[in-house]
Amino acid sequence: MTVLVGYVPTPEGEAAFTAALVEARRRSEGLVVLNTARSGAAVSVDVAPEDAIREITERAAGEGVELDLRQTSHGGDAADEVLRVARQVDASVIVIGLRRRSPVGKLLMGSSAQRILLEADRPVLAVKPVQRGG
Repeated sequence: MTVLVGYVPTPEGEAAFTAALVEARRRSEGLVVLNTARSGAAVSVDVAPEDAIREITERAAGEGVELDLRQTSHGGDAADEVLRVARQVDASVIVIGLRRRSPVGKLLMGSSAQRILLEADRPVLAVKPVQRGG
């Protein structure tokens, strides 16, 4: 089995990667990093740049965790892609980062994280980034 993390180059994505790395090491499992962007987007902030990929790869190697990076595109909701890959790799746990959103924002925009939490057929570890300052 393996640990699956949905990764984007944001504080939430970094928090998810850190938690997933700890979980993979604790479970003595490999780590699948899913970095997915919406299909057809000319530019996406969800695509991790080379320096971010190099940094997470080095961190995993330093912890003795085998990392499988999957950079894909998806047509629908990112949640669908995370759930599909979780089934494909038989993930023991899915790790996702959460961001703060207003109740109105959740109502209007929906939530990939909420869909993953509700629809996953395996455990989900949801983490938030550390809040800095007062």
